[in-house]
Amino acid sequence: MGRKVLVLNADYSAISVCTVPKAFLLVYLNKAELLKDDERARLRTISTSYPLPSVIKLHHYVKVPYKGVVLNRQNILKRDGHQCVYCGAKRELTLDHVMPKSRGGKTNWDNLVAACKRCNGTKGDFTPEEAQMTMVRKPYKPTFVTFLRDFSGSAADKWAPYLSRSHSA
Repeated sequence: MGRKVLVLNADYSAISVCTVPKAFLLVYLNKAELLKDDERARLRTISTSYPLPSVIKLHHYVKVPYKGVVLNRQNILKRDGHQCVYCGAKRELTLDHVMPKSRGGKTNWDNLVAACKRCNGTKGDFTPEEAQMTMVRKPYKPTFVTFLRDFSGSAADKWAPYLSRSHSA
């Protein structure tokens, strides 16, 4: 039951991700409709079998405030593919300020990257250019929809057709 379900608003825009039990309850209480189920699994009771939700759509439009991606360590690591942007290592990852904080660098999406301890120590209080280190990819602020699409694991393939409609989210 650790699977995630994409929740769409009544206008088909992506608004969140929830657990299977929560999605099932919304469908069962007729607050949402099942748009896509997981063909490989079902929810079973003693006497009945139900489709396992993958994508649901709410029946009534819910006004949602601006939906952004929270800036935190885990989301920076997801964005950077859980690897160092300097050498590609996947172990002992830390966060690195591209422009060091001591030199006025901000703590934001455009200035934070995943870096292994070795590269972070080598770079130290320098910019990547000053330390003669190249970044495999530049930092960026992901949108809510691209974050759902790109970082939701195997569920993202099933969700892709629904997320392509959600450019406004």
